[in-house]
Amino acid sequence: MQTGPKVAIGVTVALVLAVGVRVGLIYKANHEEMPVAKNPYEPAKLSDDDAVFLRKERPDSLKDERELIGKTIWVSAGGQMDYYKDTGKHVDYAHPVGTLKGAEPLVIKDVFEQVAPKSGRAVARISAGERHVLLAFTMPTSGDAAALYAVPVGNYHDGGYEFLTDEIFFYDDPHVLYKHWGADVWAHVDKHEVVPGMTENECMMALGQVITPHGDKVGDRSVTYDNDGHPVMIDFVDGKATKIQQQ
Repeated sequence: MQTGPKVAIGVTVALVLAVGVRVGLIYKANHEEMPVAKNPYEPAKLSDDDAVFLRKERPDSLKDERELIGKTIWVSAGGQMDYYKDTGKHVDYAHPVGTLKGAEPLVIKDVFEQVAPKSGRAVARISAGERHVLLAFTMPTSGDAAALYAVPVGNYHDGGYEFLTDEIFFYDDPHVLYKHWGADVWAHVDKHEVVPGMTENECMMALGQVITPHGDKVGDRSVTYDNDGHPVMIDFVDGKATKIQQQ
């Protein structure tokens, strides 16, 4: 066979194959079910935790802050805030008693101001400003329910006050806010311990908010909880703790 006819036949075969493939793809596309379009206005599904309403007071004056006197508040920022012995509207920043733990109830007794050190652990969470604002409190679940302690919650600077009370505390009992966790989980949280089956949020309430996540997908990753200097690494699968390791 001559070269010309060979080329012509080859081109014809290629065209037939191309047309056949195209027809096949069109047939497949016309007979497959189309994906259901997502409604852009459909509200996002919230978890039970996401649906919890956390009250905010937004204080901006000492008068606002003093409205807490006589009330019970609960620690939200577990593992972040050092507290001190109150020796009469005064604390020794060099000697913290400990670190507030998640869901710990505090009964507020007073509000006072004190000049803070300009550097160090005492101002790691609340900057020194010109002076700190501290809440004095008792801890009804501690060994000495009458002992008086204090924790900085804000500062005075440039003629005004700034408070982080809303970020540090719950104004309502978290045992009620998160009652869907169940009594068994809360029994462990109140002991500041974790067990398999707990969620990331439940473990954070138990061990504190100082964490190092290993992965971006919440509920399917490992997380190291500082746990007040006693690190615990927890593996989560499908939203539940599956492996717990003391570091």
